[in-house]
Amino acid sequence: MKRLSLVLALAALLPAAAQAEPVTIGLHSSTGGFSPGVPAPSTGWFSLDLGTLTLPTASSSATFLIDGLRAGSDYAVSFALSGISGWDTLRAEILDPLDGDDGMDPAGRPSYVTDGYSTSNDRDGFSFAQGSALERSAHFAGGSASVTADEMTNRGDVLMFTGLGVGTARLTFGLRDRLGARGFLVRLSANGADQAAVPEPASLILLGTGLAGIAAARRRRRAAAHDTSCLAAHDGGRAAAHE
Repeated sequence: MKRLSLVLALAALLPAAAQAEPVTIGLHSSTGGFSPGVPAPSTGWFSLDLGTLTLPTASSSATFLIDGLRAGSDYAVSFALSGISGWDTLRAEILDPLDGDDGMDPAGRPSYVTDGYSTSNDRDGFSFAQGSALERSAHFAGGSASVTADEMTNRGDVLMFTGLGVGTARLTFGLRDRLGARGFLVRLSANGADQAAVPEPASLILLGTGLAGIAAARRRRRAAAHDTSCLAAHDGGRAAAHE
């Protein structure tokens, strides 16, 4: 009887377990000749496979809508890239739906961000599973790519895979939705397609130094002109007195 009760309890839990992860993945938009391959995107237990993707040019991009992640859980995302040619960096960025925390986002929404979404900040709960043990890598025939993350500021959540080489690569990274069951976007772009360059602090310092130098040069020219004018007036006065 005790064993039967246990079997019935497990049977009651099975539907809930089967429905615990109703994750959906769909292509939201694409540019530059992007094409999805086969198989189509699929989900597993805490894993998302986007299939084989082709980004043929440096202006190619693809944006996926992902919904239904369990709250606070870390998901391993993987996909293959084929036809890599003419570019060497893949940028992955999270875009979250517009909500009450978007006041923390940088001023001016980038042109590539679709209506209804914004760049990801530190309070929205979306991330590339930072701090987890999930792998972040890109492997191809010639070796591995380097991975650079920008996810500790309100500028956005971004991963950059650089040095993909040519041919086909296999990429892996993590995703997390702290609150769960919210639709958000993951954008993949070759060489950061249509991204605006953001000046680094050192570049800003150089720019400020250059502007200060221009201002100083103008002041020196004005002072020199003033001194020349005063000297001419003084010489003219002396000549008149002598006459």
